[in-house]
Parts: sequence; C-alpha cells; structure tokens
Amino acid sequence: MEQEKPTARNEFAGLVAVVTGAAQGIGRAIAEELHAQGARLVLVDCNAAGVGATAEWLRKAGRAAVDFAVADLAEPAAIELLAAQVAALATKVDVLVNNAGIELDLPFMQVTAEVFDRVIAVNLRAPLLVSQALAPLFPTGGGAIVNIGSIHSSHAFPNAIPYACSKAGLLALTRNLALELAPRHIRVNAVCPGYIDTPMWDEWLRTAPDPAVLAEQTQALHPLGRRGVPADVAAAVAYLASPRSAWVTGTHIVVDGGLTIRAHS
Repeated sequence: MEQEKPTARNEFAGLVAVVTGAAQGIGRAIAEELHAQGARLVLVDCNAAGVGATAEWLRKAGRAAVDFAVADLAEPAAIELLAAQVAALATKVDVLVNNAGIELDLPFMQVTAEVFDRVIAVNLRAPLLVSQALAPLFPTGGGAIVNIGSIHSSHAFPNAIPYACSKAGLLALTRNLALELAPRHIRVNAVCPGYIDTPMWDEWLRTAPDPAVLAEQTQALHPLGRRGVPADVAAAVAYLASPRSAWVTGTHIVVDGGLTIRAHS
C-alpha cells in the first residue's frame, strides 16, 4: 500500500525541531508554525519564564510534544550542556532554527569592545557552535538548518554596526555550513527579515522621540504597505525547513515587504 503523503499541515510529523530564541517574537512564531505542522519541539531561550510560557501554550494545542531548555548561548559551556539536554529529551534533531539574537541601536562612537563581542557571540558565534554541537544528532538522511539573518546583512542603517556585522557574518556562515554539511544531506539556509512587529520593535518604537511619526514613516517604507509580522518570517522558515525546499541550500530569502527593493530604486 502506498504511504500517505504529508499534507501542508503535518509535513513535520515525526520530526524534531530545535528553535532558539523561542520565548517571544519571531522565535515564538516559528515554534508555533512548526508545531502546527506536527513538529516535536525543543525550545531554547535565556528567558526562562518566557520560553516556559511558550512551551506551555503550545502543549495546550495537544499536538506533538514540546520541551524547553534555558541557556545563554553567548557561553560555549552552555551550548555544550544544551546539546546533552537535547539528546536526552529528543534523541535526534531534524530541524535547527538559529533564531536567538540581540540588536542594539548604538552610535558608532559608543560601540565598545565588550558590546561588539557580546553581539557577535550571540548572533554569529552561537549559531556556529549550536550547529556544530547538534549536527551529530541529525539522522543519516539529513535535515535542515535555518539561520535568522536580517536585511542589515547587506544594507547599511544608522547606529547598527555590531548588529550588521554579526548578520553579514551569519550569511557567510550559512553558505559555508551548507558546503560543509552537504555530504551529510543537511541543508543550510537563512531568512532575512526587514521591519517586523515584535516586542523588540515595540521597545525601539517606545523610546523614539515621536513613536507615532516613526511608526508611520516605517510603514511607508514598504511597497506592500505594512511592516511585517512574525508569522511572515515563520512561513519562510517552514518552507526552508521542509521537503518542499529539498534542493535549496546555501542561500537566503529576504522577507521585508519590498523595503530593500525601494532602497535600490
């Protein structure tokens, strides 16, 4: 008897997905999307209360199991411990989403060595070390790693040097990991969001001299007429993590409502 093909809502059934930075915003939306499509989840964040709340919310959906681990991914020792926890909880990994990140709005002359190193450690070094630590848990048939980049990786914006450098490096890491892991059939891609309505965005808006004006200005930047929402990013991640992109690796998808098209027009 021919095996039933997965539908659009259960294509991750039987698969294990690890999502970092899953306490809120884009990470939480990614977790919700993968879980809705049947993935068994291990969520990771340094915010214990937040990631616990996300896990509990998803458990109520009554689909696949959801576990979580608390880790500061800026610490290599924490990543080693995380790998052991994931192995104990799930025994394998089919999908890894490196989403955890920090963003600072800081003028060039205020960037210190400590600030720069912290941003690089979380946004660039951690995806490398987490991928390295979890790669042995991928099955022989392979899987997918999706890194969450940014339009900052290829476009300059004021007060964003540490963040931009980390995200540009993440695209280079994505390409090189794709090459290194291809023999193991592990595909590696990235999603580069533009302005997305998240708690991080809300905080940046709140501290602006005129939040209403800033909100209107950023809305107008997008040819599609709105800022993004976390679900926009989650949909792109699900595509790159799924068998629908089986021959896609070493590249990235820009999810920005056309913002960077207008920047070049």
